[in-house]
Amino acid sequence: MFQKILIANRGEIACRIIATARKLGVASVAVYSEADADSAHVALADEAVAIGGPAPRDSYLRGDAIIAAARHTGAQAIHPGYGFLSENPDFVDAVTAAGLVFIGPSADAIRAMGLKDAAKRLMDAAGVPVVPGYLGDNQDPAHLAAAAETIGYPVLIKAVAGGGGKGMRKVTQPGDFADALASAKGEAATAFGNDAVLIEKYIEKPRHIELQVFGDGQDAVHLFERDCSLQRRHQKVIEEAPAPDMPPEMRAAMGEAAVRAARAIGYKGAGTIEFIVDASDGLRADRFWFMEMNTRLQVEHPVTEAITGVDLVEWQLRVAAGEALPRRQDQLAIHGHAFEARLYAEDVPAGFLPATGRLAHLAFPPGVRADTGVRSGDAISPWYDPMIAKIIVHGPTRAAALQQLSRALAETQVAGTTTNLAFLGALARHPGFAAGDVDTGLIERDLAQLVAPPAPAQQVLAAALFAAADLQGRPLEGFSLWAPLERPLAIQRGDAVTVGRLRIGTEGPRILLDGESHSAPRLAVIRTDAQIHVFDQGQCFTFTQVDPLARTSSTGPAGNATLSPMPGLVKAVFVQPGQAVQAGDRLAILEAMKMEHTLTAARDGMVAEVLVQSGAQVEAGAALILLEEEQVPA
Repeated sequence: MFQKILIANRGEIACRIIATARKLGVASVAVYSEADADSAHVALADEAVAIGGPAPRDSYLRGDAIIAAARHTGAQAIHPGYGFLSENPDFVDAVTAAGLVFIGPSADAIRAMGLKDAAKRLMDAAGVPVVPGYLGDNQDPAHLAAAAETIGYPVLIKAVAGGGGKGMRKVTQPGDFADALASAKGEAATAFGNDAVLIEKYIEKPRHIELQVFGDGQDAVHLFERDCSLQRRHQKVIEEAPAPDMPPEMRAAMGEAAVRAARAIGYKGAGTIEFIVDASDGLRADRFWFMEMNTRLQVEHPVTEAITGVDLVEWQLRVAAGEALPRRQDQLAIHGHAFEARLYAEDVPAGFLPATGRLAHLAFPPGVRADTGVRSGDAISPWYDPMIAKIIVHGPTRAAALQQLSRALAETQVAGTTTNLAFLGALARHPGFAAGDVDTGLIERDLAQLVAPPAPAQQVLAAALFAAADLQGRPLEGFSLWAPLERPLAIQRGDAVTVGRLRIGTEGPRILLDGESHSAPRLAVIRTDAQIHVFDQGQCFTFTQVDPLARTSSTGPAGNATLSPMPGLVKAVFVQPGQAVQAGDRLAILEAMKMEHTLTAARDGMVAEVLVQSGAQVEAGAALILLEEEQVPA
């Protein structure tokens, strides 16, 4: 076994790898950017080395700096985690050339699976079923459009070097193909430096089921399937293992196909074979097709660990150190059911826009596995993926595990930034999801009810007013001998101001609100600076205390400005002063959090000013484009 390893990653995955290394007695070295100097993974590691600026290209994508840090600290091997350089074969070659061990597959295996078109041809030759589509080298738009016609609409355009939903567009009719192709190619070029795409048949009721495989370079096993069908814009939201309603014969067929795929490239380490499944007629052994292979550990690996009792990171270290596969296929079995929910800093009602901010408070319920790389007081950086944590539960049955997930989400507390926690809770309670009737379109079909922001209940308002009263700090303020003490209190959330009264009498303190009297609700309440955070069923309601006797009216933001919804890079501007626009017209494209976001006109009007140009870096809330004032009829 290694004495010391370096982890070429950050956040929750670095913390996850450090935990297993520590369990095995292996020392860990962290690397960090300027933005991560005070991060959790740096504090947790035995040693830490600074490698550059906050942008990934200046730090976590600098293979030379990472290898130099490993050699300087005496690390014998490098674990890439996932993302960044984890699937970069040139980095693997450089690690090997430096006399270090890469904890993962060979550069040849990564290259074989790195391009989706070549990988599908390889899998087809290995007897693994593949989705009908066009995998050729001809990238002429007319040729690709003709291929789409041959395949038959709807089709899916996918970046050849893609992943994470980037460079991917669904097209339902020929007239939309050209625009979708240009958009997919542009996003692919930005994300991967390669704008090549492939075209494949779009499955009408798809389920995304993937097989965890593990090889030692000679042989391979599978550790059963994960169902990752609950997705939003091709991004996984909640994963589970095993897949609900999976027939034994289909599980066996998918497992055999996955192992054939791993053996075909002499795979070493943890990897995932992703299949697309047509569930329009239930799960059938002849209705699954290879999509791609992820030659690394997956974000959702904890659900596989939960149902198999295997520590996949431990297996990675042992096999990379020269051991054979720790278990044979007949020694692996499924025990119970597991779910993983991805908790992100994102504004769900605003279209799942990534959010930033400082975590004023972060707490998870006891008995729940929470893989996280942040703590209370840490900042969610605009430079990286805004994941806060992965919340993992395990139970004897799917129903029991889902009930645990719902409760875990309801009892998780996050304050200081906008999150998708309430959205995750709504998904966990969704009747279709509970019944196991899941496909990749479930969220889109029921989006309105899933993202509707809940209004604070009366008990939430009462709890916030009690916090505003600060009874623990000044319990006898305004003490009266002759009558119950009453004083006004006011709190504000957004534009809504709630006014109540605190009464202290013989029955103790009460809040009078809308004609009702409330004792102190049993809700978790956190005060940070001037803000009051009340937690109720997985939702954080944040209020500010205001003086009820000195309130002034405030006006909302003007409707003439198009604002940047987050920090990012202006990729393109489509309008100029004096140009007439209609509601919904494209105004600009903003690149942020590794994805492109199209900004559109909120109303009809005339462009008055364009305040930015292509290539500008902007902050959240910055005005980008101004429309002329609306003319009010006389």
